[in-house]
Amino acid sequence: MIAALKTVLTAFFGVRSRKNAEQTKLKPQQIIAAGLFLALCLALSVFLLVRVLIAHA
Repeated sequence: MIAALKTVLTAFFGVRSRKNAEQTKLKPQQIIAAGLFLALCLALSVFLLVRVLIAHA
């Protein structure tokens, strides 16, 4: 599962190399689950950051 998280994180930033992509053998379900999890984490962190900034304003 760690490999799937690394794969999705590098895809979010667009820095994944072709060599790395070809070497990693992951199931599509792993990629989808990691993508959904990291997208949820990103959305929650942005939401919390906005709430903190508004509270201090």
